Amino acid sequence: MASELGLNPKLAKRAGLLHDIGKVPDEETELSHALLGAKLAEKYGENPAVVNAIGAHHDEIEMQYVISPIVQACDAISGARPGARREIMQQYLQRIKDLENLALAYQGVEKAYAIQAGRELRVIVEAEKVTDADSDRLSFEIAQKIQNEMTFPGQIKVTVIREKRAVNVAR
Repeated sequence: MASELGLNPKLAKRAGLLHDIGKVPDEETELSHALLGAKLAEKYGENPAVVNAIGAHHDEIEMQYVISPIVQACDAISGARPGARREIMQQYLQRIKDLENLALAYQGVEKAYAIQAGRELRVIVEAEKVTDADSDRLSFEIAQKIQNEMTFPGQIKVTVIREKRAVNVAR
């Protein structure tokens, strides 16, 4: 982000890497990790922009440099990814399970797999029970049901796979 704005990317990277340094205090303190981190960075002569980004990433001090909101945004993005927080991980796993179960409820669906961190749902149907035309309709219906009944980030691609295999053995 810093590069795109014409800022010093090394300075922004440094601030991003150090922003949570206050989570590992060497002493008991009443300070939040952001304020403790800023205090530590200042104590060891860190660049004032980095100190400010560390202290301001939870809005506990005023942002004085442009890299401060960049670090705050990156922290939010990182914290929102699946698995970043334990409770978020449980929600993520439940959403994946719900996604697969939603597809499995349809007639002729043999298996369903949520892949790409839940951004794609692969639905395998029984070729004897589901026609090619049914596959098109099923893909649409599942996508609509997901859209109407579930909460999810971004978009989810629904792929219905219908495969007919003809196998014979020559002896």
